[in-house]
Amino acid sequence: MNNKNTRVIRVGDVLIGGNNPISVQSMTNTRTSDINSTIEQIRRLEEVGCDIVRSAVTSIDDAKAIKNIKEHINIPIIADIQYDYKLALESIKYGIDGLRINPGNIGSLDKVKDVVKACKDSNLSIRIGVNSGSIKKEFLEKYNGVNAKSMVYSALEQIRLLEDLNFKDIKISLKASNVPLTIESYKMMSDLCNYPLHLGVTEAGTPWRGTIKSSVGIGALLAMGIGDTIRISLTGDPIEEVRVGREILKSLGLLNEGLELISCPTCGRTNINLIKITEEAEKNLAGIDKHIKVAIMGCAVNGPGEAREADIGIAGGNGEGLLFKKGKIIKKVKEENLLQELLEEIKDM
Repeated sequence: MNNKNTRVIRVGDVLIGGNNPISVQSMTNTRTSDINSTIEQIRRLEEVGCDIVRSAVTSIDDAKAIKNIKEHINIPIIADIQYDYKLALESIKYGIDGLRINPGNIGSLDKVKDVVKACKDSNLSIRIGVNSGSIKKEFLEKYNGVNAKSMVYSALEQIRLLEDLNFKDIKISLKASNVPLTIESYKMMSDLCNYPLHLGVTEAGTPWRGTIKSSVGIGALLAMGIGDTIRISLTGDPIEEVRVGREILKSLGLLNEGLELISCPTCGRTNINLIKITEEAEKNLAGIDKHIKVAIMGCAVNGPGEAREADIGIAGGNGEGLLFKKGKIIKKVKEENLLQELLEEIKDM
């Protein structure tokens, strides 16, 4: 699964595109001018593996807050700007690491030139984004409504505004709430240019529904080798966006760090409370940052045999279970002690 060799850009100390690792992004839902709350949320995002964070800049106070926020965080921060080019310039002045702005939405060419010059002077990249709900009217009319062509060519118009000013430190997003439309749009754009692509399914919904839609859409594109950075858009705690994003990458073999937990579905052979044990294990293992695969299996049939690729695991029996490593049984353990024995072994690994 090789990514297309896209152009490499920089956001802070994170490289996007080319053969660089696919980064996971999220967005704060605090008021950026509420410095303490924003810092606290970004630190929580850092703890679960967020690579880049984006924050809305809707006022001068938001822009001024960037300097203070940056002094207390360890990952790059992008300013999300809508329409007001002065907020982009102020964000750059106060040390932002990148912009999310559409040049066609900020007014005259002189304003675009001002933003581009400031980005060049500070070595900053710009993300151009077109959502299915923000396509220019002329492209909706030309291509008969909302579809991949109207999204892609609307984005290409924005890109050309920057290219005409000799600015190419660009990444592109083409998000829709419709998964097939999202996939088709990114595929088309990938064929037409070599700018890095920021993948996402917009307005995906609640953590349950949004995780499914995002996993299908983003996962399908990544499996084709399309995509350089991702953001999972969920109506909920941004922490969950990062967790889901990292799990998508792990499931495709694109992220080889952190613990992987596998477990079997229950069936009539299961004689232990597998659901409860697995849920408790997931909670207890959440903070462990070891590159190992842990298996929790319901019976001997699905235990050491089927899960022999796991570094360590447990398999249930009748009121007891087996502890195994790489398919080799280590010992039998009473059901009530099974999870604790597993956790202790993992700590010693």
